[in-house]
Amino acid sequence: MNNVKHQIPAIIVLATFILGFCDCTVSQAQTAYSSNGGGAERIVDAQAQEPDQRTSVADLDISQLMNTKVTSVSKKEQKLSQVAAAIFVITQEEIRRSGATSIPDLLRMVPGLDVAQINASSWAISARGFNHQFSDKMLVLIDGRAVYTPLFGGVYWDTQDVVLEDIDRIEVIRGPGATVWGANAVNGVINIITMKAKDTQGGLVTAGGGTQELASAVTQYGGNIGRDATYRVFGKGFDQNHFPDLSGENANDSWNLLHGGFRVDDNITQKDSLTFQGDIYRGWEGSEFGHIVSFVPPVNGNIDGGADLAGGNVLGRWNHIFSSRSDTTLQVYFDRFEREGPESREYRNTIDFDFQHHMALGARHDFIWGGDYRRTSDHTVGTIDQAWLPPDRALQLFSFFAQDEIALKPDRLFLTVGTKVENNYFSGFDVEPSARVAWTPTKRDTLWAAVSRADRSPSRRNTDADINVAVFPGPGGTPADLLLLGNPHERSEHVIAYEAGYRAQPTGSISLDIALFFNTYSDLATTESGTPFVVGPPPDRLVLPLVWANKMHGTTDGIEVFANWKLARRWTLSPSYSMLQMHLHTDSTSQDTTTVPDTEGSSPRHQAQLRSHVDLPGSLVWEANAYFVERLPAQVVPSYTRLDTELTRRIGEKTTLSLVGQNLLHDHHLESNDALTSLNPSQVKRSAYAKLVWRFQ
Repeated sequence: MNNVKHQIPAIIVLATFILGFCDCTVSQAQTAYSSNGGGAERIVDAQAQEPDQRTSVADLDISQLMNTKVTSVSKKEQKLSQVAAAIFVITQEEIRRSGATSIPDLLRMVPGLDVAQINASSWAISARGFNHQFSDKMLVLIDGRAVYTPLFGGVYWDTQDVVLEDIDRIEVIRGPGATVWGANAVNGVINIITMKAKDTQGGLVTAGGGTQELASAVTQYGGNIGRDATYRVFGKGFDQNHFPDLSGENANDSWNLLHGGFRVDDNITQKDSLTFQGDIYRGWEGSEFGHIVSFVPPVNGNIDGGADLAGGNVLGRWNHIFSSRSDTTLQVYFDRFEREGPESREYRNTIDFDFQHHMALGARHDFIWGGDYRRTSDHTVGTIDQAWLPPDRALQLFSFFAQDEIALKPDRLFLTVGTKVENNYFSGFDVEPSARVAWTPTKRDTLWAAVSRADRSPSRRNTDADINVAVFPGPGGTPADLLLLGNPHERSEHVIAYEAGYRAQPTGSISLDIALFFNTYSDLATTESGTPFVVGPPPDRLVLPLVWANKMHGTTDGIEVFANWKLARRWTLSPSYSMLQMHLHTDSTSQDTTTVPDTEGSSPRHQAQLRSHVDLPGSLVWEANAYFVERLPAQVVPSYTRLDTELTRRIGEKTTLSLVGQNLLHDHHLESNDALTSLNPSQVKRSAYAKLVWRFQ
């Protein structure tokens, strides 16, 4: 790989500067906190009262379901019965059963989440509309590390390669989470949480292969360092086959990646714990993309290209307990990645400092506050297709948040209010408040409602990009160039979201989760026509500029329904349905005639799924998942139904063998054909593979 630095920098900066002056809820080892009774109450025997997070939600009884712990809504542990948000948890057991080979495929099981595969290595993932290759209204975190790139505004899913066997759970919030997580947590938050090193002791070896994932393997070992510290180290690799393009030919989008990493957890003292983890990766992926061959004469063409991928990160987290009612957490991470091709190059360094203090105030208040500083710098190398001006830029972000959970009626009624104040990279300070209320009239029922405000800050694509979209013959035979220009005055997009929900377990065999939402958006991004101009020297060409602006507004509304139905002791069905309506409009001064229909028509109005889990005799487990996605009119993508299945047999106590089939109903189908994507789409094809997992001490 040209111009790639082979050493990935590492940094851990830990500072102790906070003085405990209040009491706070604590979470360490098997101790958790919950606003019960008259306030923040310590729960010591968590194992007897709370479910194992690695157990499938479908297998929980009533008390376990309502006591399931989640952390993504308030940056602290909460019972599901007290959470006033639309949240879905993918547990470790469900990950093992899924047959998925990547995080995007795992996310298909989340009700209301739109997961569309673009080609063999790229996905568009969003909640509640606005789905594109870089979905800029969805924030994604891995162990507290944001993986959102400010160049395009979105996530490079091809390099988020977590060992699936190490994931403890994935918490997915549908709806704003900006009060605690900040900008870009507009329509949702995906929080991927890996297991502690103590939970992955011993050895792990996996090996698999098939028609699409040609080969994959994981080697991992965990052990002890002294009496109080545990560790794990791993290596992983895979080689993915290509998909067919829209004409059925080879799309040349094969993909491979090598990935290694470690984690160390150490209880330094009875009141101090430290986590230190990191990983490094390197790979390559192919793609087919539209390319401007020349301006004069005007020639567009599709070419096959590739991208070299490299990167790594290190993260340190220190938790200190002041008392049984007060603790603090300081997290620092450094991330570097390099992407060379196919249309431009990006080299990025990011360092982030995050501090939070969690305390119990009096008998009824559970309070958390904190601040964050992030600095990200990039170096870009442009091509004839796209470039950034300036090519190098350093960006800084400062934020502060505070949130209070108030027990209005112990065990029954909870009010959570808070706000985040944040200066984004480009458009100054934004305020992102929220108010949430949860009412638990019985142990079987929770009703909740919320109103919140969130912002999507501009990306460098909006402010600094110089993108040549296409060339064609102009008036009088003069070559014409359609050029998309960044706007340095681009503002943040805003949403005010109104949500309500009901979760319950009306009988011992059925659980139900319903969420309703109504969102009002303002200052949404549009592309406006600029004044044409001619550039020389001869031969001249006519430039037709499009400039980013904020001249779209509108509303979205919908419903998301999810249920678990335990038909028998060994058979569970999990159906879900979601409906989305989008009503967007441009301002009276806008000349943009394409963004509204493209945005409205790029997210499915209806989605449904049915997942079945059966425990068969002979240590066999059969999982079958069917997903229906309605057509995307703006992308000319027809509706489709996808069927995945997995049959797993346990061989002894340490070994399992799985046979997996994906996309079984059709030889191939199209999921995304977005005009705004930087890649030519390909078709997801039918595939099968086998996987062997061996654990040892």
